[in-house]
Amino acid sequence: MLPNIYLQETTREFIHRINRLEGNEVPLWGKMNVGQMFSHCCLPYQQILGENTDRPGVVMRVLMQWFFRKSMTNDQPYRKNLPTGPTFIRTGIHDVSEERQRLIAYLVAIEQLGPERLSEIPSLSLGRLNPEEWSNMLYKHLDHHLRQFGV
Repeated sequence: MLPNIYLQETTREFIHRINRLEGNEVPLWGKMNVGQMFSHCCLPYQQILGENTDRPGVVMRVLMQWFFRKSMTNDQPYRKNLPTGPTFIRTGIHDVSEERQRLIAYLVAIEQLGPERLSEIPSLSLGRLNPEEWSNMLYKHLDHHLRQFGV
């Protein structure tokens, strides 16, 4: 069972891990730097809060809902080097401090939103998710990328 993203202690642990990164760390896998990773990790929260409405195409959404939903929402950690959806790829320069603060603000916002309200918001890729599926998916995604940088 994964930690619950709706609990303050989980948010605090993520913030502690995020703040351990200085910005010059080399990833253990993948191509992103820390600023790009923080920006990438903000995307699910931006979608939840309606700040980013980029949706995968219909074919990709069907594939995700039918074939990837379980692996994205179960309690098993993501494997290294999984492919990144085109709308989630981040390149270029992303200010580490700015992206860090945005990510922390999103974590707090989702914790405060709570499980009932979050489950009323459909995922742009997977459709309706229950509170546990949302929690697992968001936890796994951020944990995966923090582990990518050794924290």
